[in-house]
Amino acid sequence: MTVEWLERNGAKNDRAATLRALLNRKQAVAAVGAHDGMSATLAKRAGFEALYLSGAALSASMALPDLGLLTLEDVRRAAQQVVRASSLPLIVDCDTGFGEVLNVMHTVRELEAVGVACIQIEDQQLPKKCGHLNGKRLVTVDEMCRKVDAARRAADNMVICARTDAAAISMDEAIARAQRYADAGAELIFVEALEKVEDIRRVRAELKAPLLANMTEFGRTPQTSLEEWSRHGYNIVIYPVSHFRVGSLAMERFYASLQAKGHVGDFLPQMMTRADLYNVIRYHDYEALDSSIARSTIPSVPDADQSKT
Repeated sequence: MTVEWLERNGAKNDRAATLRALLNRKQAVAAVGAHDGMSATLAKRAGFEALYLSGAALSASMALPDLGLLTLEDVRRAAQQVVRASSLPLIVDCDTGFGEVLNVMHTVRELEAVGVACIQIEDQQLPKKCGHLNGKRLVTVDEMCRKVDAARRAADNMVICARTDAAAISMDEAIARAQRYADAGAELIFVEALEKVEDIRRVRAELKAPLLANMTEFGRTPQTSLEEWSRHGYNIVIYPVSHFRVGSLAMERFYASLQAKGHVGDFLPQMMTRADLYNVIRYHDYEALDSSIARSTIPSVPDADQSKT
């Protein structure tokens, strides 16, 4: 790693334009969940081209339920980590926008400043719920349209994604709301918790805007492959909490084993080695850069000048 590498990766990158290019592809693009720098780095190394910061995953990482308890600062800090670590286009789940119209505008500006490519806002009332649970309450269409319009006006180049949870009421209501949100300025539409293939196809048939699909586990939407989402005509498919579920189960099993046996031997084959970990976080690259920058040299002084000192 060199100074040029730092400058290139630290410079403002037009990730929103990159995301728009992905939306224009013929096939669906996977945006995998990443809630911190390490998950972002591993996702990039695996070859993914876009990331998704889920409010559910981030709140769970703080041992909190996904009920709108996160603050803008919580999300901004996590988004900054993910962007810094990966430089990939990042879609950020902003729940209801952290308030009303002015709050939404502030949210857009704060997240765009750290390089976020897209924010997603939804049409629920607080306390909001996971889209695959019951008992969700929605704001009026006009209120959500004002938020979408405000987000669009506040953004320099950021993509605005509007989510509707109205499928719990009816597909007619969900599609009508989604169209209104697109008309208000949302470039990307997310109709949450689609329960049948027929509903998935209907959304694509009746909406012209690019579509985001949520391929979460243990929810209302049937498990559908990325290839199938492509055939249905969807543009982005998010996997918001998958990585966190896998990691959390592994940690739970490790802690139980250590508590029961008093050693970590059974889990050594499942661990990333020290060498592999250092490779992922570029430990030796940073160490070499520090050495090349921090080493001091004494300037050469001509003999005639030294005699005057």
